[in-house]
Amino acid sequence: MLKIRNLEAGYDKLKVLKGMSLHVNPGEIVTIIGANGAGKSTLLNTIASLVKPSSGAIIFKEKNVTTERPDYMIKHGCALVPEGRQLYPTMTVKENLILGAYTLYSGHNRRIADERLDEIYEMFPVLSDRKNQLAGTLSGGEQQMAAIGRALMSGPDLLMMDEPSMGLAPIIVKNIFKTIESLRAGNKTILIVEQNAKAVLEIADRGYVMETGSLIIEGEASELLDNNDVKRAYLGRDYNEFTD
Repeated sequence: MLKIRNLEAGYDKLKVLKGMSLHVNPGEIVTIIGANGAGKSTLLNTIASLVKPSSGAIIFKEKNVTTERPDYMIKHGCALVPEGRQLYPTMTVKENLILGAYTLYSGHNRRIADERLDEIYEMFPVLSDRKNQLAGTLSGGEQQMAAIGRALMSGPDLLMMDEPSMGLAPIIVKNIFKTIESLRAGNKTILIVEQNAKAVLEIADRGYVMETGSLIIEGEASELLDNNDVKRAYLGRDYNEFTD
């Protein structure tokens, strides 16, 4: 589904990604964990064509998309749920969701967009209840549902998620991760950046550990959960007690 080869990217003269290579197979949940400032968000933004790489290659569905535009990525099945939700607070929930299907509306496929909107409401009934409510008045968990729904409106094959648990209460985090598992069951491929390493590794198939723009560890999610270095750095000293 996705292959990254020796990718380098950054902002002006600041190099953030340093020769990164990874892959995501169809139907997988793959996670990238790491500390703040490691470059995780830059990686997702580069894949989404929001940041242009200085070198390397992005292969999506066996096509080199390194120089493609963001709208190309969305049209061809790659959508991003950004860090911080980034909803339009003075627009309604329904309006925010419809924005996710702008490529369909521009292609005169409104019927498909309407069907997907119904699917989002079925997945997140609270969004149906609040569809005419301003997005800025939603709770944090409801905003995250709306951000996920907006991305799903484009019908992506690869859904990328940037810190979906950020700022949410534990019970909401649990529900969000259940939703992510259900998306995988519905044949979505998911690449997820997350600081809640324990929660994401419990649902992921594979994972990468990122540090200062480079991938330093990779493996099956179960292996990373048992890796002593990962435990010390990302799972906390009380991890074993918590899981007993």
